[in-house]
Amino acid sequence: MFGMPCAKAGGKAFMGSFDGGAVFKLDEPTRSQALGLAGSELFDPSGGRPMREWIVVSADHQDRWATFAEAALGKVRPS
Repeated sequence: MFGMPCAKAGGKAFMGSFDGGAVFKLDEPTRSQALGLAGSELFDPSGGRPMREWIVVSADHQDRWATFAEAALGKVRPS
């Protein structure tokens, strides 16, 4: 999906791997936390139209990936 390997739950993508970083579909306030990390940015798979809910988090912050993955999974599979 989006030209990257991704993880899905219930048929919906919630995270993936892109350009050495991890991409997560996030809601606020977690999205702002992710964007606040150095090197993080909105995911722009087509080059000119960034996706507002999808954030690329660089490998420099891989210690935070599990937290973002849990939040992203919760977005597609609400409790």
